[in-house]
Amino acid sequence: MTTANLEEYKVMLSVGDTTFLDYRKIKEKREGYGPTGKGGNGLILHSALAIEPEKGQVLGLLWQKLWNREVKEKPPTNETPEQKKDRQKEQRKVARQKPFEEKESYKWAEALNTCEKQVERSTRVIHVFDREGDISEVFVLARELKHTGVLVRASHNRSLNQNSERLWQHLESEPIRFHQEIEIPSTGKRKGRRVKLAVRFCSVNLRIPYRFDNREPLNVYAVYATEIDCPDGETPLSWMLLTTEVVETIEMAVTILRWYTYRWRIEEFHKVLKSGCQSERYRLASSGMKTLLVFLSVIAVELLHVTYLHRTQPDALAIEILNPLQLQVLKAAASKKLPPILTVAWAVESVAFLGGYLEHRRKTPLGIQVLWRGWLKLHDLCQGWQLAIRT
Repeated sequence: MTTANLEEYKVMLSVGDTTFLDYRKIKEKREGYGPTGKGGNGLILHSALAIEPEKGQVLGLLWQKLWNREVKEKPPTNETPEQKKDRQKEQRKVARQKPFEEKESYKWAEALNTCEKQVERSTRVIHVFDREGDISEVFVLARELKHTGVLVRASHNRSLNQNSERLWQHLESEPIRFHQEIEIPSTGKRKGRRVKLAVRFCSVNLRIPYRFDNREPLNVYAVYATEIDCPDGETPLSWMLLTTEVVETIEMAVTILRWYTYRWRIEEFHKVLKSGCQSERYRLASSGMKTLLVFLSVIAVELLHVTYLHRTQPDALAIEILNPLQLQVLKAAASKKLPPILTVAWAVESVAFLGGYLEHRRKTPLGIQVLWRGWLKLHDLCQGWQLAIRT
């Protein structure tokens, strides 16, 4: 996404998260790959998606980081339980002493720094993170940056004052300010459903850990949403959200909740990247794989943008998701008479037909893989069109 695109928005959301790309079947090309947990072998990808704050539309990629972990030495086979305990204790000590910039968790702060330089002075970027992003360095850095805010789901029950009052304890003592209903999507652990939330919010001062030179408390706002009337067999939803944005009205608290629901866009992006673009299917040396992932990520963002508009604004004009060349090529490739108005629905179905979607299966939802194949074919046709014009 370009700086010119960013300047169109006064506020933009940057939704960030990490995923593991597993290439465990690559045995002859392990250089540049590393462990990913549970016996995996691959790469780690952290992405920051630009999200429009009103409707949650995916606008592009703001930043990405790709790396691999180093393979650790295997412990001695004759190690005693006491030796294992000492070794793990030493490893934890070394990990604590490592500079923050060398830790994997630095990715959260790195995203803030990088996006701050991109937006200059025209746009305020609010970074939306899940619980893994709840680290003090993120809040401290956000306090120093001029055009950056954060919205993080709390992971730690932080201390708020000298009397050791805790975050959850304090918010639970606040009165319920309003009720809000939201839709939550299905995941591998739960079914999608509509939930009713009781919402509390207030300003809090977070105590800063001793490792920081500036121990001045961090003033942030907490929005605490808990599910009521949860169906039997389901785990009640509970969100403790911390944000640098001022939340003094119900309207702003509703906005914070809506912004956090857009965090699921990054999970959809990872699903499209893996299932649609099949990023774990390729077998390349790590340098080639890293180059390919840049290309696949761009395509995944385009597909996510297209499917979102197809679902929410099918009657919008096709030019919303296609550039003039793509629109011209799709019109030329159409096997049927063109409709009077070229809509998003027409464009997406046309791309799907390029990918092998069958006419008699119109009632079947469009799959991400058929759109992926169609999108690639459209790119090829556009390149061929441009070459034909030049000759």
